[in-house]
Amino acid sequence: MGGRCKNAVRYLESLPSPVIKNQKWLDEQINYLKRKEYSITCYAVRAELGLRNSSNPVEKENDMLVAQRQKHNGMSWSKNGSSALAAIEMVYQNKYEDIWFQHGQISFVMPKKETDSLDLCA
Repeated sequence: MGGRCKNAVRYLESLPSPVIKNQKWLDEQINYLKRKEYSITCYAVRAELGLRNSSNPVEKENDMLVAQRQKHNGMSWSKNGSSALAAIEMVYQNKYEDIWFQHGQISFVMPKKETDSLDLCA
């Protein structure tokens, strides 16, 4: 387990019983940290590397690709319909239409980077 997550788990597990109002909730938080430690972003390291610590670009891209088509057009969208539109827009934006129409599937796996395996928050 990474350094900061390990420290957080250790701290939460050391809390004295009188200060714990909901043990089930606390156990869920501890289990979450243990399960997700490798996908918990270390914002201090990202800042040090000059990387963005924001989801603004993703949110703006979603707004431009999907939300603008769904808003103010007098339509209502189901959750499935909205997700399908987002998937179709992604296919066209990334120029995957040939792959999609020929094979009916696309790999959504992000390319592996060397830093993915590093525990940058230790």
